Amino acid sequence: MIITPEQYASLEKRIIAAVDASAQELIAISREIHAHPELMWKEHYAVKVLTQKLMTEGFEVEHQPGGLDTAFVARTHGMNVDGPTIGIIAEYDALPEIGHACGHNLIATSALGAGLALHRVMAELPGTVAVFGTPAEEGGGGKMVMRDAGVFAGVDAVMMTHMAMETVTKPIFLAVGGVEIVMHGKASHAAAAPEAGINALDAIIQTFNGINALRQHIRSDARIHGIITNGGAAANIVPELAVASFACRALDAAYARVLVQKLRAVAEGAALATGATLEFKHRGVIEHVQSNDVMARLYGERMKQFGIEPAIHQKDGPASTDMGPLSHNLPAIHPLVQIADLPTAWHTPAFRDAAFSDRGQRGMLVAAKAMALTTLDLLVKPGLLDSVKAEFAEYIGK
Repeated sequence: MIITPEQYASLEKRIIAAVDASAQELIAISREIHAHPELMWKEHYAVKVLTQKLMTEGFEVEHQPGGLDTAFVARTHGMNVDGPTIGIIAEYDALPEIGHACGHNLIATSALGAGLALHRVMAELPGTVAVFGTPAEEGGGGKMVMRDAGVFAGVDAVMMTHMAMETVTKPIFLAVGGVEIVMHGKASHAAAAPEAGINALDAIIQTFNGINALRQHIRSDARIHGIITNGGAAANIVPELAVASFACRALDAAYARVLVQKLRAVAEGAALATGATLEFKHRGVIEHVQSNDVMARLYGERMKQFGIEPAIHQKDGPASTDMGPLSHNLPAIHPLVQIADLPTAWHTPAFRDAAFSDRGQRGMLVAAKAMALTTLDLLVKPGLLDSVKAEFAEYIGK
């Protein structure tokens, strides 16, 4: 599609104005979702609020794509439905006990705001804009389930924005392998007959001790961390069952798999030492995020347009996300927008408060504008989407 500079300038101004006009409603929705935190796979309130707004505005909404109760896809079509499809990702699950301490209420409403703004001008654009509601980022891998079910088939590129302590165009997100370790022992009276028991909790504790000894000998980008989720029933009973949950992270999926095998070896040794029986449950590895350079530059230029100078990579430590696997299937970006200052961290009460704050809402609105305008460029600027795809193809071919 060829448009004049005057037409482009008009589209750009109208998209920005559309986000501004919706600002108070977007803020209200963001704070509603924040006030109703829902754990992974149970995000019914958030989905209802988001899809009702999208349907009211005229989006075609597909409910439960991929068979997931709390997923959705909302589409708005341009004058040429055979044109490209650009996806904008919404997340909306919260964390146990501390609610929206990762700011998914802002991720959801920034995607909503970008979609609504583009919908206002879609009659003059080619292709389709799709808002993807993706559940269970916090440990459930909703995007992977949707990808494997073919929900993203036909999409040319996707993007989302995460709120953070810095504004970054190409943040580092680690690959992660999830593991549950179950130790089976033998119950006995802990005082009267301890020699008759096999202590499953001791096996779990020895696993943690082994991992602590291993840390010196793994790469500096690697992380192995875990919690005990079941440590026994009572102090006077030798625990016959103990369970721990671990995450093994690294810059690349290959080394994350190496860490999983190291963890397995440590757990096997702990089981052998204590007489327990090991049950090792590996949930697979989620890949790191592979940011598309062309899209990241576009997004960064938009940040500069709004008076924000983004960094390329973040200063604080990296996390992981199920956007990673998706970025290995199609061109994607997962930039960050600052709403709090270091040393604030994700998954803390301080960040939960930031996700409700006025500063958080301002970051959400800037993210909505940046994603909408990046999408505009991909739809109308000649050769730009081809460059995005060519870069992705080169990465996949390596």
